[in-house]
Amino acid sequence: MDTAAAALPAFVALLLLSPWPLLGSAQGQFSAGGCTFDDGPGACDYHQDLYDDFEWVHVSAQEPHYLPPEMPQGSYMIVDSSDHDPGEKARLQLPTMKENDTHCIDFSYLLYSQKGSNPGTLNILVRVNKGPLANPIWNVTGFTGRDWLRAELAVSTFWPNEYQVIFEAEVSGGRSGYIAIDDIQVLSYPCDKSPHFLRLGDVEVNAGQNATFQCIATGRDAVHNKLWLQRRNGEDIPVAQTKNINHRRFAASFRLQEVTKTDQDLYRCVTQSERGSGVSNFAQLIVREPPRPIAPPQLLGVGPTYLLIQLNANSIIGDGPIILKEVEYRMTSGSWTETHAVNAPTYKLWHLDPDTEYEIRVLLTRPGEGGTGLPGPPLITRTKCAVKILERMK
Repeated sequence: MDTAAAALPAFVALLLLSPWPLLGSAQGQFSAGGCTFDDGPGACDYHQDLYDDFEWVHVSAQEPHYLPPEMPQGSYMIVDSSDHDPGEKARLQLPTMKENDTHCIDFSYLLYSQKGSNPGTLNILVRVNKGPLANPIWNVTGFTGRDWLRAELAVSTFWPNEYQVIFEAEVSGGRSGYIAIDDIQVLSYPCDKSPHFLRLGDVEVNAGQNATFQCIATGRDAVHNKLWLQRRNGEDIPVAQTKNINHRRFAASFRLQEVTKTDQDLYRCVTQSERGSGVSNFAQLIVREPPRPIAPPQLLGVGPTYLLIQLNANSIIGDGPIILKEVEYRMTSGSWTETHAVNAPTYKLWHLDPDTEYEIRVLLTRPGEGGTGLPGPPLITRTKCAVKILERMK
């Protein structure tokens, strides 16, 4: 593994597979975090969300239950939609994953009702570094039948970041049927079919400019996937442009127009296809405010044809670093005439008209397009009268 990857947040991809018989065991090595629910969710360190609307129910193979006879036998977690109001949600939280490793998490699920109506929605959410939930990275809605289906979640995480997978059942308006999950497995090797994103990097721009995130994804037919950029607060931004890199890789661009400080947040790329979903790590949009001096320039010396000023550019509103300082000046009765770059704390304006009032401002620039801030407060001063100088020379 590249040592530079040690600072990257979690990468997640989810793949919906074709119907697959429920597995009692799997080839390969297992890691902590899986659960067959034989002894309930608590034995696997799974927890009900304290802030949802109701709880998942444990069905035990060792105890009688109220479910219809056509429901699967065994132990699993279930939600009965008829017991709850439309829109209510139950969340089951897996243990937090902190390993500096790549995992494959797969699970069985079904959405069933005796009349074939819609019991609700099963959402998969991924919380990174104890942050907000954002929107689901994958979901399934409606009747899927009474047979278990299989889905796969490919996750790579790098120290010191962590992630948590959350299963959310949401009741539909029909309030009829069941949503169930079972046989969650955490394998200590990557999934081999899930589409995934490469690392999404942070983007820094100056306020008022356009910001562009570029997401690179791999997987078959990836270019035909639905794509969007997801903000941490749940807002979704549509894709602006896609481009094929090769038959298994493509790039997608997302643009945020004329950003301000209110747009500064975490963003991640999401892709969905018939085969599943993928989600990138969260990357930060950093919006810098172009700098502006707090104080006007200070007058140090004056003559009939010159003004000596101190820029007073150390105290600013906005963000540094300062890469360019400029002085712009004009006669108060006219428009701006000249702008001079300055590389010293003081500056002497030459070739001015005698006995004339001037307005002098300082402009500061930071790196990047649009990095020049608004002019600072003006110094309004007047050059000396040339006649008085001539009288002294007599």
